[in-house]
Amino acid sequence: MTEEEAPFEEDPDAEAEYPINGELDLHTFAPRDVPHLIQDYLDECQRRSILEVRIVHGKGQGVLRRTVEAALKKRTDIIEAKLAPRERGGWGATLVTLRRDEALAAQGPTKLGA
Repeated sequence: MTEEEAPFEEDPDAEAEYPINGELDLHTFAPRDVPHLIQDYLDECQRRSILEVRIVHGKGQGVLRRTVEAALKKRTDIIEAKLAPRERGGWGATLVTLRRDEALAAQGPTKLGA
């Protein structure tokens, strides 16, 4: 079997790149990863001076939304976190406003994320 014919094999330990653009859609992540993912994503937003973030958690039964709320309560740089208006996802998304963290901003973007 040539390399072109070989089936795609995903490395479970590989670091995945995720666009850092102020919108985090949690649908593609395992629930167990969400608390740490939110912290890392918001830190990277701080490094890139992205202070308005939309976190899409879906409507469902609210389990993921409550996980998001709990993760946000652990941060000291949140000015406001509220459910999005209907046109931006309604109760399926949370809008977060961050207070600029000069220390993180001074670090600049990491190599992870596009």
